[in-house]
Amino acid sequence: MEIFLKILLVIFSIGLIGIVLLQKGKSAGLSGAISGGAEHLFGKQKARGLELFMQRATIVTAAGFMIVSMIVAYLGTK
Repeated sequence: MEIFLKILLVIFSIGLIGIVLLQKGKSAGLSGAISGGAEHLFGKQKARGLELFMQRATIVTAAGFMIVSMIVAYLGTK
């Protein structure tokens, strides 16, 4: 069981790295970091199509990675 979870953890980590690298940058530089949050908050730039899929895939993959990591860490302490 522990080996299966470790293999699953490696799959999640590779998938998360790949998904993050495939995404476009939302804004560039410090000015984009300051104004980008306001644009996202007020909904001027809504994700559509592939961007929406990549955003949701990132969330699902990151959540899966965190959950499996916690389970592996818990089983490792026993």
